[in-house]
Amino acid sequence: MIGDAAPMVLRRQLSASAIFRISLDALIAVGLLLVVAQYYEVPFEGKYLILALIVFSLTFPGAVYSSGSVFGLVRDVVLNWFIVLVILLFFGYASGYLREFPASMVMAWSLGVPVALVLAHAALPVLLPKLLALEGMRRTAVIAGSSELGAKLSAQITGAALLGIQLDGIFDDRRPERRVVIDEVPVLGRLDQLADYIKSRHVDLIYITLPMASQPRILRLLNELRDTTASIYFVPDIFVFDLIQARMDSINGIPVVAVCETPFFGMNGMLKSASDFVLASLILLLISPLLLALAVGVKLSSPGPVLFRQRRYGLDGRQITVYKFRTMTVQEDGEQVKQATRDDERITPFGRFLRRSSLDELPQFINVLQGRMSIVGPRPHAVAHNEMYRKLINGYMVRHKVKPGITGWAQINGLRGETDTVEKMRQRIEYDLGYLRNWSLRLDLHIILKTVLLIFRDGRAY
Repeated sequence: MIGDAAPMVLRRQLSASAIFRISLDALIAVGLLLVVAQYYEVPFEGKYLILALIVFSLTFPGAVYSSGSVFGLVRDVVLNWFIVLVILLFFGYASGYLREFPASMVMAWSLGVPVALVLAHAALPVLLPKLLALEGMRRTAVIAGSSELGAKLSAQITGAALLGIQLDGIFDDRRPERRVVIDEVPVLGRLDQLADYIKSRHVDLIYITLPMASQPRILRLLNELRDTTASIYFVPDIFVFDLIQARMDSINGIPVVAVCETPFFGMNGMLKSASDFVLASLILLLISPLLLALAVGVKLSSPGPVLFRQRRYGLDGRQITVYKFRTMTVQEDGEQVKQATRDDERITPFGRFLRRSSLDELPQFINVLQGRMSIVGPRPHAVAHNEMYRKLINGYMVRHKVKPGITGWAQINGLRGETDTVEKMRQRIEYDLGYLRNWSLRLDLHIILKTVLLIFRDGRAY
């Protein structure tokens, strides 16, 4: 599962290494465009400057690529660059702008960028920490509090060399048997020795991970640290909870921490709504002949209405009506709703084709235009299923912090179709919450592309 709540305090520090990392993809894509233009002896002006600006916008900030294997890195780089290329080529072809560039140059640039990205990201974990050390930009840090939270924070710092932070160790007052053992991180002393250590070693960062119940100790420690130049961060132990889109805010100067928040606030909300409206409008325009043909097929294949309407929970748990092409001989929407199973006798022959190809979901693009759904988000469940699973799965209703989607992170990770056990539903919910923690427009485009590919080779839907 992607994401972890604990490093929120680190995310707020835009270090030189962080700025370099999020800019790397954009710099490589634009830089290689400049190199290719020079090779083909074309002036880098006018239309090339416009293309460079568009490419920079699409590739900034850089994606987070897999660090587990070379194959994972290559896969992630190619997939992300393919998404960018599809967007560029689609609008370039539709506007006629693509014909303004030499085809051989476009091909060389398109193939060269992913190669350069793979090489750069493979070398980055090795080279960047050494460069930061040479430039004196690597910062030293200590943690006050050998707790589970301190262990989590330590793992985040030591496991992310690109943060540019060197963790010296931990200070704690508790007896050794009561401390949380943190591999390869030494305990440097008691809390009352921390201030002297900071002054003598010129430590840059202090992270206080003491429990909030230890207020007197924290206040005493802060008072002792006033005579140092180190930056001090308090990591509240609310991070022992499963946080969703954790962020800092303030109300008239009073700091507050968001424990459970929708990712779509402010500019993110406007971006999500705009992308949903534009994509849904384009898709409906393109598939309107297909919708008409499928509607005729449903009507001729079995008696009953073309569309199946079912009550689902939408944003903030409010009930909405979701549209699908009818695939069954029944239309269940009551207190008891039986999920479709393999070889289900209620499914019509034409309906089986619609379900396996996911074509029965196409009318939900109308729900997107109505503002009830998004293209990407947690899949909506029948109201009867919601009422059952919310009692069985902790955090189930948190998925309703966003609009339900036509496709989602769970569906492209093998959790499509029937959820015949509570454990399967729990796994689906974990992916839904992972989507909320880590949402980005790039992730939405990744899910859409994977969904299109999945339709042609997935046998879980029936």
